[in-house]
Amino acid sequence: MDDEHEEHDSIDHTRVDHVGGEPAPPPTVKMRNAAQQEVNRLLDGLAPERTAARRVAANADIERHRTPRGCILQAPAGAVSVSWFADSAQGSELGELQVVAWHGKVSRPGSSERSAGAEVVEQLVRRPVDRDGEMVWRADDGTVYSTDALVAHCLELLEERTGGERPSAPPRDLM
Repeated sequence: MDDEHEEHDSIDHTRVDHVGGEPAPPPTVKMRNAAQQEVNRLLDGLAPERTAARRVAANADIERHRTPRGCILQAPAGAVSVSWFADSAQGSELGELQVVAWHGKVSRPGSSERSAGAEVVEQLVRRPVDRDGEMVWRADDGTVYSTDALVAHCLELLEERTGGERPSAPPRDLM
């Protein structure tokens, strides 16, 4: 496996100090800020906020919708949604990222446009963890993703919904 996506068993899965059995202290403000920066970087990699002056489609068949806490990548036959749920300031975790692959058209929150409904095909949860001073995304099975690798993984999930046509990343000039 490459460095971007690897097994890493030394990550603290439970945030419990195993020596004394005491709960680990809550994450620092610095760690929370680093996690939020990686969330923003991930969302910018999937669906950057559009500038008012210019709108360029990365792929005409892919609609990219950004929300304050996530994004939806909608293809004609399916979608991938990414949602960030930050833990409370008093919590012992940084939060979690939910990635959901859908079959069908997803209705966006707050949209008056409603579809017949979409079916969940796959749901993934990734949690930000600090690994050697770098924020990475850990799956429940211990697999670790860099933010760039997670962007690529989300695009692969969308590719599976589009019948093999690889969606491109959004244009860099919108970021």
